[in-house]
Amino acid sequence: MWVLLLVSVAGFLAQLVDGAMGMAFGVTSTTLLLLLAYNPAAASAIVHLVEIVTSSISGAAHIRFKNVDWHALVKVAVPGGIGAFVGAMLLSNIDLSASRPWTASVLFILGALVLYRFTRPIILGKKRRARARWLAPLGLAGGFIDATGGGGWGPVVTTSLTASNALEPRKAIGTTNTAEFVIAVAASIGFLIGLGAEQIPWDAVIALGIGGALAAPIAAWLVSKAPQRILGILVGNLIIFLNARQLIISFELPEVAAISGFSAVAALFVGTLIYGFKLLKTDRLPKTD
Repeated sequence: MWVLLLVSVAGFLAQLVDGAMGMAFGVTSTTLLLLLAYNPAAASAIVHLVEIVTSSISGAAHIRFKNVDWHALVKVAVPGGIGAFVGAMLLSNIDLSASRPWTASVLFILGALVLYRFTRPIILGKKRRARARWLAPLGLAGGFIDATGGGGWGPVVTTSLTASNALEPRKAIGTTNTAEFVIAVAASIGFLIGLGAEQIPWDAVIALGIGGALAAPIAAWLVSKAPQRILGILVGNLIIFLNARQLIISFELPEVAAISGFSAVAALFVGTLIYGFKLLKTDRLPKTD
């Protein structure tokens, strides 16, 4: 029972992050589920089954408020679904000892992507027409990483669309969130086939969903109060730390290497947080024409 309670807490924390930042529900919740000893395939399956519901609600809201670029949506969603299905099947059929360091590596990189996004002088880009030639590969890679890493669709796709100025911020977020429904369905089908319905911890699916639902209204309040830049830096560093720890354990690194790794992560945390607060002052400066 206590494990399910912790899963619900994980869903609560993940939705708190996602609701305030517009990304990282999958990355955050999968990282926490791995800490609770769920294997990578089960953790990713739990997350994607929950995301079918959350992404459908989110997508409907974005469509209603005209935050979706339909041209870009089709280009990323279809290849993204294919990548997610293939990734889910692959993760379901590889050895646990090989999948855990792989998933931790993907999550570590995604944490670095989140950190990169929120330490840029300009967090989000300006309006520009999304170019079709790289949207399909982006969707394919994003879907595959999302399924094998237990999350990452938002950090990969939203970050790419905004960092390249392919879409204005609201359409980058809205398009990515709406397309995530396709990725969640495709990955879930892959896990149901690859693992089998009897191997999926459905009680954990419900617990994670309940925790996420309870956090939604609080996240809406948090986004209006907490600086997104600082929250993003804290979350990026947390994901990096937790998965660096998992990699050190998986590869059985010697004590000296482990201490050096943790010291580097600690230095990164302090440095990026100080830099983030400096940029925060710039964020608050009034715009001049």
